[in-house]
Amino acid sequence: MGNRHHGLHLRHYSRFEARAAQRPLSADAPETFSRVEMEKKPNDRSRLIHKQDEERMLLSPHMEHAEGGTSSKTSASFNFINSIIGSGLIALPFSMAQAGLPLGLLLLFLVAVITDYSIILLIKAGNLSGTHSYQSLVRSTFGFVGYLILSVLQFLYPFIAMISYNIIIGDTMTKVFQRIPGVGPDHILAERHFVILASTILFTIPLSLYRDMAKLGKVSLVSMLLTLAIIVIVAVRAVTLGPQIPPSEDAWVFAQWNAVQAVGVMSFAFICHHNTFMIYGSLKEPTLSNWSRITHVSVGSAALVSALFAATGYATFTGYTQGDIFENYCKYDNLATSGRFCYGLSIITTFPLECFVTREVVSNVFFNGLLSSTAHIMVTLVIILVVTAISLSYDCLGVVLELNGVLSATPLIFIIPSACFLKLSSGHWFQMKNLMPTLILMAGLFVMIVGLIMTGLSPQDCSHGVEMFYCTDLNSSASLTMTPASSVLSIINSTQNISIF
Repeated sequence: MGNRHHGLHLRHYSRFEARAAQRPLSADAPETFSRVEMEKKPNDRSRLIHKQDEERMLLSPHMEHAEGGTSSKTSASFNFINSIIGSGLIALPFSMAQAGLPLGLLLLFLVAVITDYSIILLIKAGNLSGTHSYQSLVRSTFGFVGYLILSVLQFLYPFIAMISYNIIIGDTMTKVFQRIPGVGPDHILAERHFVILASTILFTIPLSLYRDMAKLGKVSLVSMLLTLAIIVIVAVRAVTLGPQIPPSEDAWVFAQWNAVQAVGVMSFAFICHHNTFMIYGSLKEPTLSNWSRITHVSVGSAALVSALFAATGYATFTGYTQGDIFENYCKYDNLATSGRFCYGLSIITTFPLECFVTREVVSNVFFNGLLSSTAHIMVTLVIILVVTAISLSYDCLGVVLELNGVLSATPLIFIIPSACFLKLSSGHWFQMKNLMPTLILMAGLFVMIVGLIMTGLSPQDCSHGVEMFYCTDLNSSASLTMTPASSVLSIINSTQNISIF
């Protein structure tokens, strides 16, 4: 807390203590202490009232808990939505294939509600502990060991996300460039390594070197507009392309067996807790009331966008849906190519948000939270260079991203915010005010353990760069190995060539 807030707190505390000392013992004393214990320990009731009043003050919706930044509520909302709608969006139709469309949509909104609740819970826990970062909150609550565990999780999630961003940029933009006349498979613009390096040098490094997240507000708005364009394109192709692709077996059943893995993918899509304190701290007026409003708007908007994208994407390809839905569209589909272009630009503008988080973790762990201008540049460049090197070496991270959702995103969304609040809050875990955090914590442990087991038992194959069977000339059998023989024969007998814009 800043000095001005510290003085305010002391004045409040003295009033609380004076008021507590004047109150006589009553029959409705808190259940935590018996009346005999009260008589033996006359200060216990005073301390309990002091703690409860302190909690009410610190969790007041209009109490300002930190020095304000420069972001408006609108700018913070854009940054928040952009943080949620990242590379995970493209895998949401695949999560519907894993869980079944009806159950998948229910789980998607449930994950959104838990995300909304846990984000606000995280800030409340920060206010109770007087901390202003995710790492300092966990350190004050669970000590140095908890701090190290969180630092690893908080670093790994955005770090792997940035790797996936580069891979997506390389995969999508090369296909976009190949639609330019004169650009063939052997052209330099069709080389994913060149595209990744070019986007890194021209876009991601300059944007990631910003020190103030508020400056990315306009960039995040552009990313949101591009995402809306992608949703429109996917919806249009659901109408024009979907009827020409026969649905897979059990395409419309209520539930599928891989529902727990689907929750991991959804958690990967909705995770934004790692930069929650950064966005909160960038607000001009960082009150709990303002933050709750921003969170509800941001998570609600992201949930609607995600549900629309997931449903239309799955309805087009049903059981054939890939982890990257743009892998389902045909190479010569010009409308899908424009969608790939929009998504590639959206990913480029999202990359800096994740870089901000990884840099903050490194700063807090190794530099006590203070980076000089030179250190700021050096740390940023090292992070981006390592990310780029890995993304140049690997072109398929399907299983890794699924594990990232289960092992990193799930603890950051479900487990750690709830555990911190429960540790700092007064009363037992199963009291009414603590019941929801307790249930979320238990659900997170279940998803993490079961999801890890199921991912190991049934890993997903990567079909990167393979043209789907419905994209080929059906007079040729070149790509018919994508489906079982019986399904291929049925498709040949019941479909005609697909017309593409």
